[in-house]
Amino acid sequence: MSEKISLKDAERKAFKLALQDGLWDILLACFTLMFAVAPLLSTSLGDFWSSAIFLPFWALVYLVIKLLRKNVIKPRLGSVKFGPSRTARLLKFNLLTTSILLVTFILGILAAINFAALPGWTFPVSMGLGVLIGFTLAGYLLEFNELYFYGLLIALSPIVGEWLYFNLNVSHHGFPITFGATSLVILISGLFKFVHILREYPPFTTNTLSGAA
Repeated sequence: MSEKISLKDAERKAFKLALQDGLWDILLACFTLMFAVAPLLSTSLGDFWSSAIFLPFWALVYLVIKLLRKNVIKPRLGSVKFGPSRTARLLKFNLLTTSILLVTFILGILAAINFAALPGWTFPVSMGLGVLIGFTLAGYLLEFNELYFYGLLIALSPIVGEWLYFNLNVSHHGFPITFGATSLVILISGLFKFVHILREYPPFTTNTLSGAA
């Protein structure tokens, strides 16, 4: 019984360590950055293309992160094949993420088409609430505590931005300021974790694996 518990704990620690390489944080920061930059491009490109133009950017970021995980992180942390319980959690997370992205995409299109007809606080509050629920569920499924904090930051960004727009007449509903600040916080957190992994975990070598001096 103790052996099963220790294996389960070891798998949990390995999974949590895999989430602490900072690369997921950096990917999320790049995604959040879109909401800060897209409004600035909407005048010249339109609402649709100001967001669609980021697709190749995301693809490039994802490719760089995949290469970093393969060539930098894996030689330091290794790779783990997770058991059925952890695999089921990851499947639920993937389904949740896909559903949230699909719903967000549809709502974003509808909001862009009928933006002028929406009451001032409808879109930011709805967006904030949806993000908060999604990130809370994702944080629970992945046992990734930072997602609770990131979700709160992203959820507050459109609400605070709308407040800045109504009270201080900040342009673009305050999105460049609020989402820009949120993206910067998440990016700094991710870079800090990534540098920590580089410092604390040297790459595996033949001597390291064999225990030789």
